[in-house]
Amino acid sequence: MDISAVKMEIPEGANLIVGQSHFIKSAEDLYEAMTGTAPAAQFGLAFSEASGPCLVRLEGNDAELIEAAMKNSLSLGCGHTFVVLMRGAFPINVLNAIKAVPEVCGIFCATANPVEVIVAATALGRGILGVVDGSSPKGVESEKDVAERRSLLRRFGYKL
Repeated sequence: MDISAVKMEIPEGANLIVGQSHFIKSAEDLYEAMTGTAPAAQFGLAFSEASGPCLVRLEGNDAELIEAAMKNSLSLGCGHTFVVLMRGAFPINVLNAIKAVPEVCGIFCATANPVEVIVAATALGRGILGVVDGSSPKGVESEKDVAERRSLLRRFGYKL
């Protein structure tokens, strides 16, 4: 078995979701989850089949983000995985809808941070072992940091 790290390319101002799903219907169902939950968001998604023709299936409403999702999916080379890239919404706005798609098995990450996906390759194919999402902690928040975090959440409208 070979293990490698695959760097995800996230376009400027975009957020990324990487997950696992199990059926060709995933591409359209993920599209519907995105448009039904965040209709103003721009997004692209790629779903990699793991059987039959083993194609990368594409959906979305933004050509640049569809292209970037496709490139990330091809870089991963892992069957039954999906990549969603979005602008105009945050993962927190769509994650529950994506997780509720019946074919979705799980989410590996949802972020705007630099991400590396840890991939294992065997004679059968490639699969995601996990992700490295952003940087390691550099310390523990101070009282000032707590106040700034709480203020940021209220400024974004996530807390009252």
